[in-house]
Amino acid sequence: MDLFLAKRDQQNIETITLNRPELHNAFNDELIVQLTQKFESLNQDKKLRAVVLTGEGKSFCAGADLNWMKAMKDYTAEENFKDSQALAGLFETINNCPVPVIARVNGAALGGGAGLIAVCDIVIAVKKAKLGFTEAKLGLLPAVISPFVVAKIGESHARATFLTGEMFSSDRAVDMGLVHIVCEPEELDQKVSEQVQKILESAPEAAREAKQLIKGLMGFWKKSDYAPVKEYTCKTISRIRIGAEAQEGMKALLDKRKPSWIEESRS
Repeated sequence: MDLFLAKRDQQNIETITLNRPELHNAFNDELIVQLTQKFESLNQDKKLRAVVLTGEGKSFCAGADLNWMKAMKDYTAEENFKDSQALAGLFETINNCPVPVIARVNGAALGGGAGLIAVCDIVIAVKKAKLGFTEAKLGLLPAVISPFVVAKIGESHARATFLTGEMFSSDRAVDMGLVHIVCEPEELDQKVSEQVQKILESAPEAAREAKQLIKGLMGFWKKSDYAPVKEYTCKTISRIRIGAEAQEGMKALLDKRKPSWIEESRS
């Protein structure tokens, strides 16, 4: 089965649908590579007007899948660094897409799935969707996605959500700046179509230049390019993954039990 589906309509709108519904469209290393390659190709397409990113089934994207996490549990720091760079490359490639990217959030978006939302320009989510940067619950950090997330929601909301790992509603995500439009499930396609139509009413090059303008301005304000940030975040998560808490958190998840720090806090 294809890990994602890609469809282009007559108006040069590309819809990419993550296609692992039985796993809530969770990432693995193969999906990361293939999706990165797809966006690299799209980023060179001069006819492309917009991209719609969504998920098949009940979820948008639930982050890392269990089999991938089971493998990474035994990675060395070097292997974790290489693995993290691949994931960072995916987010960077989507973030650098020259045309508008619309997230059609049909369900839960957790961990890396919430990171996907952060690199999209317009985010439309169903009211019942649960979102969250849940890595701390596993003794991990949302390190790789953090540059894109903090750019979207700011330091204050990052502090409130990264530290607790809590899940939150689409309505709260609007308040944070992570989501722009909330609707009922039966309204989702119409809301996406409305945004696509607005994009089509803008001059194609103006839309591309507008994205580049924002990126340029943010570059001046940050006074740094992404390379040292990527190095820092990937090294951070590589160190954390091999630590005692992350090892316990991932083992607890795979064993379908509570991690030791929760049990200790109850005693």
